[in-house]
Formats: sequence, C-alpha cells, structure tokens
Amino acid sequence: MKAAIIGDPKRSAKYAPDWSIVKETDKVFFDLDAPVEEIVEKAGDADVLLADAIAKVPGELIKRLPGLKLIHSEGVAYNGIDTETAKNCGVPVCNCKGMNAGAVAEQAILLMLGLLRDVVGGNEAEKAGRQLAVKQAMMVSGITDLADCKVGLVGFGDIAVATADRLHAFGSQVFYWNHRRRTPEVESSHHVKFLPLDELLAECDIISLHVAVTPETTGMVNGDFLAKMKPGSYLINTARGDLVDNAALRAALESGQIAGAGLDTVAPEPTTADNPLVDLVPAAGVRVLYSPHVGGITTGSFKRGYRMMWENVQRVAEGKRPERVVNGCL
Repeated sequence: MKAAIIGDPKRSAKYAPDWSIVKETDKVFFDLDAPVEEIVEKAGDADVLLADAIAKVPGELIKRLPGLKLIHSEGVAYNGIDTETAKNCGVPVCNCKGMNAGAVAEQAILLMLGLLRDVVGGNEAEKAGRQLAVKQAMMVSGITDLADCKVGLVGFGDIAVATADRLHAFGSQVFYWNHRRRTPEVESSHHVKFLPLDELLAECDIISLHVAVTPETTGMVNGDFLAKMKPGSYLINTARGDLVDNAALRAALESGQIAGAGLDTVAPEPTTADNPLVDLVPAAGVRVLYSPHVGGITTGSFKRGYRMMWENVQRVAEGKRPERVVNGCL
C-alpha cells in the first residue's frame, strides 16, 4: 500500500495510530502547494491520497493517479477536492465527519462568553490599572448571562448538535434552522426548537453558523441576512469564513447594526492584517473577538480524525467499502 500525503509529516507522526497498516504503508509527503507534476513523479503509483482539509486536490491530479482507490480528507472539510472527477474515476472521497464536533462547539461557546463578558477589554483594563473603573462601568452597562440568551444555530449537523447540548447545560434557549427539519425526537433529545431562518435571525440574541460551504451557502451572511438579525445581537462563526460577505459584516459592525462578532475563521486564509474584517475602525474592532481557526484542531480531534482516516485505509486494503463517503462513489 502506498499513500501520497498532502500535509505535515510531523502531524502525521504525532497523531497517526500505532497500527500495522500505518507502519507498513509507504508514505510520501508533499507540501500543500506541491504541483501536480511533483506528486505524479514521486507517487504516481499511490493507492490512497490523504489530504490536509484545506489542500487542493484537482481533477488533473486524480486522473493521473490511475491506481487510486481512496481520497481522504484529514479533517471534516473536503471542498478543496474535486469530488465529481473522483466519482467519475471511481474513487471514493471520504472525510472525518464528527471528529472535532465537541472541540468546535467549545470554541463557539468560548466566543459567545468572551463577547458577553468582554474578556479582551477586561484583560486590558486589568493590566492598565483600570480594574475598578471598568467594573463600575460594567455594573451600570450590564453583563448578559449566556443563560438569558436565545441562541440560534444556522445548520444542525454534528457541531451544531454538540453546541446545543453544551448550551443546554448553560440554561440557554436554543433554536435552530436547517434545510431539513429534524424529527421531534431529535429536537427533544437536544432541547432545541426549529424556526424558519428569518424568524431565527429576528428572535435570537446570538446567531451561530454551522453549515458547510456550498455554492448556496457561500456569502449567505450578506447585507440582507445581517439586516434581519435582532438589533444588539452577536454573530459567531466557527464554520468557514466563506459563508460571510466580509464587506457586509464590516458595514454591520461599523454601523452598530449588530453588537459584535466572534470569528474563529475569516476568509480568505491565511488571514492578513488588511483583511476588511480585521482592519476595522477602533470602535468596531473592540467588539470583535478572533481566534486563528483553532476550534477543531485539538489533540483529541486529531487523534480521532487520524484513527478514522487510517481505519478507512485499512478497509480499502482489505477490499472493503470505506466509511463516510461524501461523493456518492461505490
């Protein structure tokens, strides 16, 4: 078994399980920007292609690896892989669905709490010797408990479910919108209520994004979406920056249309200092809390993901159908 791996060999060494299939597979590593020619030259006879979740796997590469039996994302995302060409070539594309659901849910709640409690402002005030003045000001302006918030989840996949479960423990009222409404049993077990999207936006104090990037969802958080949000509400994005129209969110923040935003991901990546969602006027900038797209990269997440990935490599080696196929192949 030979594997072409587009990603960091150090990460593979740290998180890959101590299994025979891992040890016995001939692994050839490539940088994220490795050209097709290099991959074909060094691993043209690869049986499997394992790719960083943000790696590009173009159709040209897939067509030039004739022995390919599996393409596997190292994470949950697979939008960089030409899934249609893979399907046409008879190659299943798989991901690690659910590997980081709990971790990303924790990150979403961290951003919610951080905004409600102004943790960045409080940290700076404490270091500057303004503790009492800021405390007195916040007692007058008020601090909202997460338990007193109505939280709206846009999408209801694995991460949204994990977020809902954790929000229930905080005492929040949790609502969701999804293309396909879940059964009453699922809604009851996760303590959520369904609302049409426009009602969700108007009703909730916090809107948290949990949909995949598709042609339909790209830029869905636009001026119209933001205008429908409840005045004084917050936007949380731990999904993908591509869901957001940067100019529209910038305008909503700078005008005070929404109270703030918690962003674990900003498009395009890598995020630069001149990004319109980073280079904000000071009054808007203090109402945004960032994290560098780290919600889903915990140690536990990677260990789960690498087990999922190598379990599928083992299945392919044994002539079995891999699990979590996302391109309808096989």
